[in-house]
Amino acid sequence: MSVSADPLAVRGAEAAAKLALLREALAQAGAGAIRLRGAGWFAWATAGGAPFAPEGCEACVAELLVTPEEACVLTDEVEAERLRQEEIPAGFTFHIAPWTEPELHETYALGAAAGRVVLSDRPHNGELALPASLKLRRMVLGAEESERYRQLGREAAEAIGEALRAARPDWTEYRLAGEGARALLRRGIEPALVLAAGERRMGLWRRPTPSHEILGARATLSCCARKHGLIARLSRSASFGPAPGAQQELLRLEATGLDAVRPGQSLAAVYHAFDAAYRHANRSDAIRERRLGGIAGYQACELAASPSTATGLETGMAFAFNPGFEGIVIEDSFLLGANGLENLTLDPQWPAANIGGRVRPLWLELT
Repeated sequence: MSVSADPLAVRGAEAAAKLALLREALAQAGAGAIRLRGAGWFAWATAGGAPFAPEGCEACVAELLVTPEEACVLTDEVEAERLRQEEIPAGFTFHIAPWTEPELHETYALGAAAGRVVLSDRPHNGELALPASLKLRRMVLGAEESERYRQLGREAAEAIGEALRAARPDWTEYRLAGEGARALLRRGIEPALVLAAGERRMGLWRRPTPSHEILGARATLSCCARKHGLIARLSRSASFGPAPGAQQELLRLEATGLDAVRPGQSLAAVYHAFDAAYRHANRSDAIRERRLGGIAGYQACELAASPSTATGLETGMAFAFNPGFEGIVIEDSFLLGANGLENLTLDPQWPAANIGGRVRPLWLELT
């Protein structure tokens, strides 16, 4: 069944399996309840449900309270019916309170926990953090999640490619970012983050937020694209004239790091592979000039690669790395499967080269 035809009833089976994992964690901790406040955890537990989370607000308009007997959505009268009809599959109850009386949710949660400890992704008032084992399980995606991720990745890559193909040297970075956001929204994808840089600023800043500056001879467009709670990351670049020759050097460097992404390998080992590749390219300082990325999924970076990140890699994990230097960057989202890395954000229409057996994006040369 395609993702677009995926009704709430079908998502119910996946959500039930997630609730079983949560209840297993409850039992192991001897806790009375798990309270999930973040949008990522909400989406994971409901098999893709998306609670509205206003930008700049810490909390979503809905939370999940899971006990051995119940999985309850805590929300207000404004959001309840929309969530019930459009976001939440079977197997969940609702505790609805006026938005002016959030203390009613607190009373209900305390009663449901029956005096036992409460675990939470965002612990408050004596609650304890979720166990690391549960966090690791969230990073291993199931078949249904992987299929949703594939569709998101394909459509996000198409959207970013569409925006860059339309770009002109006299556009501002804001206009390019706006075109990227619009292309994503037309496909039902939330532009969680859109970065755009022109010729001057792409080499000046490692994470250039868009400005009113004119693009000039080169442009890079990057995004974190979100749908069903999952986030796909990618970057694409275009030039109005010849592309920079150093792009091939970056692609070879990236290939060394991607080769290290294997089941049983540690995330630290992947970092060290990228570090060795930078040093081999006589750019030993470049890895410290930008965040490398790491495990992706329900956050843009679930767990960052660093020299000491000992977490082992597993089949079913997603990854996004963004190596770069001198304003030249590359980034895609990958899924680690039985046959290696699958590029979720591959755009067959984008110019590419085969590097180490992988199809990798080149700069688009526009006239």
